[in-house]
Amino acid sequence: MRTATTVEASSPETTDFVVEAEKLGLDVCWVAEAWGTDAPSALGFYAARTSRMLLGSGIMQVGTRTPVSVAQTAITLSNLSAGRFLLGLGASGPQVVEGLHGVPFAHPLARVRETVEIVRRVFEGGKISYDGAEFRIPLPGGDSVPMRLSVRPEHEIPVYLATLSPAMLRLTGEVADGWLGTSFVPEGAGDAYFRHLDEGLARAGRARRDLDVCQGAEVAFARDEEALSAMVAGRKKELAFSLGGMGSASTNFYNRAYSRQGWAEVAAEVRQRWQAGDRDGAAALVTDDMVLGTTLIGTEAMVRSRLRVWRDAGVDTVRLYPAGDSLDARLATLARAIELVREVSAGL
Repeated sequence: MRTATTVEASSPETTDFVVEAEKLGLDVCWVAEAWGTDAPSALGFYAARTSRMLLGSGIMQVGTRTPVSVAQTAITLSNLSAGRFLLGLGASGPQVVEGLHGVPFAHPLARVRETVEIVRRVFEGGKISYDGAEFRIPLPGGDSVPMRLSVRPEHEIPVYLATLSPAMLRLTGEVADGWLGTSFVPEGAGDAYFRHLDEGLARAGRARRDLDVCQGAEVAFARDEEALSAMVAGRKKELAFSLGGMGSASTNFYNRAYSRQGWAEVAAEVRQRWQAGDRDGAAALVTDDMVLGTTLIGTEAMVRSRLRVWRDAGVDTVRLYPAGDSLDARLATLARAIELVREVSAGL
């Protein structure tokens, strides 16, 4: 298994974390954009400060940029980093896309599919002509003619999709080089995730080995059972926010993902209480199993054991979110986690 992390470029300390993470041997650093900083600006900066580690957009939000703009950005970052760029895309959600950017969230499946198709045509270097349900290039009705970019990618640019719903998972298996997943319970991943990914892979005549399964989770090491209980309790409000506060009043992909993995009743009640303003009551409903099942939190022996379960479930890249109250603490957690991933990958 490879190791990865995700950061948001929120402070100069993040740059120090990225630089030191590369020294620890981290394989991939994904840069997020939600409703704060953008990903490409930070990626260009980190590319100049690193030399070996792969850098990915985790994710660029489809719908807030035109597909050709996405392709231009990807080519620029890939060429400037000597081929170390991975293009991660995702539909995001209606609250961010409509509430922040003022762009319709309608037809996200078609929008993501067509974006990937157009981006790959741009990478090929020919004149860009596309007639889809969401995008038409050139725009009809005027004097414009198909154009090509004046620059070509000098290296292969893998495309990753961040998806959760069955339809989006099937699309991922069909068209993507990698899957950026979350809310992942390896014991329930077969029906919740892999069945749909495999259906998409089969449509394209591909196999699981053709898709990099990149799963993310917080990693934290507890000294003993008492410390672990405190850690788990501290994460319940964060999970309650994901189940109740992410997305819009009608659309929450995280809630649906947990529901498909055996927690439908709890997830529904957590959301209801969160939306009603009872945040503490929502957090109290979150069970220990819900936290431990989707994270890498525990004693060192527990984390090692969970990593084996992730490996056996089919995870190729572990995206680590290291806990810690300071930069040094986060780096220490990351360093030990990287060592454990290597041990598990080697079968030690």
